[in-house]
Amino acid sequence: MDKILEAVVMSSYPNNVKQGLVRRVIEAAKQPMDSEQCWSMLELSTKLYLTGDTKYKREIGKEVLEVYGHYHPEEFEEFFNVRFLLSLLQEGYGPLGKRSHYVLDYIQLGLQFVLESPSANSIFSLLRIEVLRKVCERPSPKQCAKISKLLTQHPQCIPTGKHQLLFCQQLIRCIGQFQCVSEGEDEIMEFLEQVNKVSGLLQRIWRTQTSAILPSLKELFTIISSTEEQEAPSNALASVVQFVPLELMDGVIRNLTNDDSITDVQMMMAIGRMIDWVSWPLGKNIDKWIIALLKGLAAVKKFSILIEVTLSKIEKVFSKLLYPIVREGALSVLQYMLLSFQHSHEAFHLLLPHIPRLVASLKKEDSNSATSSLEQLAELIHCMFFRFSGFPDLYEPVLEAVKALPIPNEDRIKHLLGQNAWTSQKNELASFYPRLASKSETGKIGLINLGNTCYMNSIIQSLFMASDFRHSVLNLTEGNSQPLMTKLQWLFAFLEHSQRPAISPESFLSASWPPWFTPGAQQDCSEYLKYLLDRLHEEEKTGKRIYQKLKESSLMSQAVEHHYLNKTLIEKMFGGKMMTKIRCLKCLNVSSREEAFTDLSLAFPPSDRNMHGSTSVLPVEEIGPQFNEPPENAGQLMGSPWVQRKAPMASDHAAPSVSVETLGFQEPGEAANPIGGDGVGVDAAKDPLSTFREQACSPKDSRSVPDLINYFLSPERLTAENKYHCEKCASLQDAEKVAELTEGPHYLILTLLRFSFDPRTMKRKKILDNVSIPVVLKLPILVAPEETEEVCRRGKDGAVPGSGFTTVVYDLCSVVVHSGISSESGHYYCYSRECTDTVPHGQPRDGGPKPASDKQLDFEIQWYLFNDTRVSFSSFESVSNVTSFFPKDTAYVLFYRQRPGRQSCLLHEALAEAGRLHGEPSLHKDLMEAISKDNILFLQEQEKEARNRAAYISALPKSPLWWRDLDRDKDDDSSSGGCSPAAGGGGSGSFHGLVF
Repeated sequence: MDKILEAVVMSSYPNNVKQGLVRRVIEAAKQPMDSEQCWSMLELSTKLYLTGDTKYKREIGKEVLEVYGHYHPEEFEEFFNVRFLLSLLQEGYGPLGKRSHYVLDYIQLGLQFVLESPSANSIFSLLRIEVLRKVCERPSPKQCAKISKLLTQHPQCIPTGKHQLLFCQQLIRCIGQFQCVSEGEDEIMEFLEQVNKVSGLLQRIWRTQTSAILPSLKELFTIISSTEEQEAPSNALASVVQFVPLELMDGVIRNLTNDDSITDVQMMMAIGRMIDWVSWPLGKNIDKWIIALLKGLAAVKKFSILIEVTLSKIEKVFSKLLYPIVREGALSVLQYMLLSFQHSHEAFHLLLPHIPRLVASLKKEDSNSATSSLEQLAELIHCMFFRFSGFPDLYEPVLEAVKALPIPNEDRIKHLLGQNAWTSQKNELASFYPRLASKSETGKIGLINLGNTCYMNSIIQSLFMASDFRHSVLNLTEGNSQPLMTKLQWLFAFLEHSQRPAISPESFLSASWPPWFTPGAQQDCSEYLKYLLDRLHEEEKTGKRIYQKLKESSLMSQAVEHHYLNKTLIEKMFGGKMMTKIRCLKCLNVSSREEAFTDLSLAFPPSDRNMHGSTSVLPVEEIGPQFNEPPENAGQLMGSPWVQRKAPMASDHAAPSVSVETLGFQEPGEAANPIGGDGVGVDAAKDPLSTFREQACSPKDSRSVPDLINYFLSPERLTAENKYHCEKCASLQDAEKVAELTEGPHYLILTLLRFSFDPRTMKRKKILDNVSIPVVLKLPILVAPEETEEVCRRGKDGAVPGSGFTTVVYDLCSVVVHSGISSESGHYYCYSRECTDTVPHGQPRDGGPKPASDKQLDFEIQWYLFNDTRVSFSSFESVSNVTSFFPKDTAYVLFYRQRPGRQSCLLHEALAEAGRLHGEPSLHKDLMEAISKDNILFLQEQEKEARNRAAYISALPKSPLWWRDLDRDKDDDSSSGGCSPAAGGGGSGSFHGLVF
């Protein structure tokens, strides 16, 4: 009968004819027959099943075997013996070099017919040993899946005792070497099925033998933490972790993170490879294990590992949000990585270029998964905006992408940041500030934040960019009479000459620290600035004079020396004078007092006060050093600064005004307004006090710096509880107080009083009004009549006889921005540019400095954005628009530099002369040596860090193609399936990119 069957199978008859003949042979095989005939048929069916070159032949072999197993059990058991199986497993079946791949399938098929036979136990014992041997030989995923299928169906064949533990460990090593060699979707699905069969076997073993779990996990960790030069273990290992009971998680993580035998390099390798598992599409709880290990490392303060792994892997994790099948787990890991990485903006900033594209892709997908992910992603982004404010140039495209998505409230943001931080002790992360390999492309140097010290950093950078002040500080002679000024000199010198991308101002912070400031807490930068300038001023008053060097070198004339020798550097650079006059409304007696100031604190007008005119208050054009009511005897005020003050009637001519004039931002190509007497289109012959009004008004319902200055200079009525004690009347009387600027400082500092006390909450609240900032500002300065005539005779400053005021022009050079809603929190950063009297660098000189034109000041002088360690190029447009994009980011402290004019000509000429003779300030020997040594030390530190980092990350699994997930064409209509970035899309290529 075996000959007939073989002849039929090998014949050239059509398959339907063959099938009929085979059916007859099989039916005949159900009848009793002798042992020899059965043996022959079993040999033939074995041959067909194991070596058949077509599926048809193997199916016939299988069918015959099943018939003989059912109807001739004794002969089948005799044939299917231990010796035969051992030969199959160890030697294989078929010609050498063409051994059959179906041996395990054959054994699984035959086992069902010998389960009750006397030889069953011998067969099981053999298979327990042989499957362990097979697994140790690292079979392919397909063969490993066959072993798993065999053992799942026949658990009696699973190794026991110590062999079972070894079997689990070797099976995990097999999974670690699994690789999918094809990019076809069908092949990938087959590969995933094979992996699931193998990991499913482990799950079955662990359920019955829980003692095997921890040794198995130890083997898994050994594989993923290996630093040897070899191919990275397969992401299929993720399928193993999903079956580990979550109740074991805490103990496993605690043991791992406290094991001293595990090096940092091994731990970083392991967590890095685990993070790669987020791309495994069928895993469960993988994100929970990854996050648990990250938290465990934070608990034992392994911050260097967390930083390296986060920075190297976060972009890859982010790219997996494109794929619905792994999106949930990837988003969980991303959320923890970002929310825990709070010491630096590095991780978040790596994602900024990719966020708009991802948001667009998720919106296009239009699925529940995409919508939910978009909302969570927007919440995450706003948390990062809150934590790392001060990067408007980087955040604008991202803000535009998520503007239509919900914004979490501040309590929710603080909750998320609070519960995910690696540590509550900020000083523990002080040494892990972002590594900057080289200086900013701007050539400027940043300042390291020492724990909420951005308020100091922004002030220091603003002072440093005040070039006249910087040069004066750097020109200081060596001495011990001014210790704080000396520290500032060293800090400025390092900012000027260091090779580091950012330096630490720790020494200067400790020296300039106001004693009432709380360490580690956010402070008011304006308060710090006032304290700093006052300290420097008082220190110099009791020590050497800063211009001693200029005196000795005879750079200053005796007249100039006499004029300035009695002033400190702070007075010369930032000091101005203001006359405060109070007039009794009963006797009309006027008392006056002149005071020095280093900054003007500008309050916001009450909300019920219209800056542009109303029936109850004079319009802005009328605000100035005038009174609301005329004196009883007008003749008393002839020749005095007091003039009639009332709301003009429709038929009246406009009363003279003392307002602030500005030159707004001009587009390139527009004619710049002249600076002289006809500034801003004003006739030179006109009184400057009556022409300021045209520029002082800002658009309706908005504020401007001139508005606030005009409000500051406007008369104040002293009545009721605030009455004035008149010495002449010897009693309390109604009065009016007015302030007049009598000397403009070289650098005008304006503080916008944005923080007001709220008695309801007992806290200082912030005024978030947007205030437009002019790039050029003209201030009215009161001068003596004889000075006015001299100015007019010389044709300077636009003053005219009899006006009593002259115009002083200021150029904006720094803007300190506060980001946040409270003075006790938030962040400071600053925009700065370097205003000088000379033409921009690169333009020819004709022997002396030239005044810079409006256009040069507006457009040719580069703006910079200083945000702690980060320094970048910026523009005045960014300065003007920052609050429009980020409502909590508002201008707070402004620095203006006075252009050369009557009041400042002596100082300007002295500074310019010193600059021509000396060029860049020459530093004393000790300071130059300190900078040189530190630059050498920095280079050595870079070399050492490069070596250490190379040792840390050289063996990290590489992900060179992760960005293709984001760059791939989302409109490819030729793809099909459910694993693509967009719903209903995703070809085989994109699927392969996802998993592997």
